[in-house]
Formats: sequence, C-alpha cells, structure tokens
Amino acid sequence: MKKIAFLFYVTFLGLVACSDDSDPVIIDPTLPQGTFDVQRMGDFMDQNGAGSTGTASLGVDSEGSEFLQFGSSFNTALATGTVTVFLSTSDTFAPDPANGNPNLLALGVVRMAGTNYFLIPSGTNTTKYSHVILWCGSVGIPFGNASLN
Repeated sequence: MKKIAFLFYVTFLGLVACSDDSDPVIIDPTLPQGTFDVQRMGDFMDQNGAGSTGTASLGVDSEGSEFLQFGSSFNTALATGTVTVFLSTSDTFAPDPANGNPNLLALGVVRMAGTNYFLIPSGTNTTKYSHVILWCGSVGIPFGNASLN
C-alpha cells in the first residue's frame, strides 16, 4: 500500500511541477501578424446613398500573408447584413459566374463599422485588382467602391 501511495505522490508531483501556468498565446490567422505594410490604398466613394466612407488598404503582414484592411473611419449601411467585399478589376460590379467571375474576388461580409481585415487567399495575384467594391446582395446594388493606388 505504501508503494502505491508513493507512486501516486511522485506522479502527482511530476504533473504539478510540469504544468504551465502562463496563458496560451492564441494567434488569429484572420488578422495580420506583426507589422502591416500597406502596398496600395484608396478612399471609398459612396454609391446609392449607403454612406460609405473611409479607406481600404491592400498590404502584407510580417508573415507574408496578404490582407485587405478597412481603416478605423470605415462606415457603410450595415442594416441589410449582406454587404459583401470584393476585389475587382474595375469600379463596376460585373459578375460572370459562367466563367468563374475572373474579374471579381469575394473576400467576405462586412460585419461592423471601423477596422476590418479580410485575408486574401494565398497564391492570389492581387496586382490584377484595381478596386474594392461593397456590394449589397439583398437589394442588388453597390454601396461603394475604392480605387487602389
């Protein structure tokens, strides 16, 4: 019995002594890591009275991941809940689903005013895209666009 108690005690001490009391570091891959180096940027031009304002910046983080960033002053009409962000080869939303939408790249839905980040899929040639388009799918109209220079 003493042997079992001793083994239990040694095992317990080993577990306690090896525990790490520090908080784990959680890395969110949907946010830039380290510094964010802006490559191109532009100001939103409002369309259809949506109140779109602010800046869009295309850049790279310290890990080499590419992101589209909306600045802290970004705003648009969010009541519809379906404002989708696209990179586009022009300032006009021109879907071509039969050919895989070669002139558009959907990045996600805007969830809030202010700073937003959209991770660009790795291997994407972003140099072909000249604009960011805010598209409201529920009513089928653009809410704004920004020319990336």
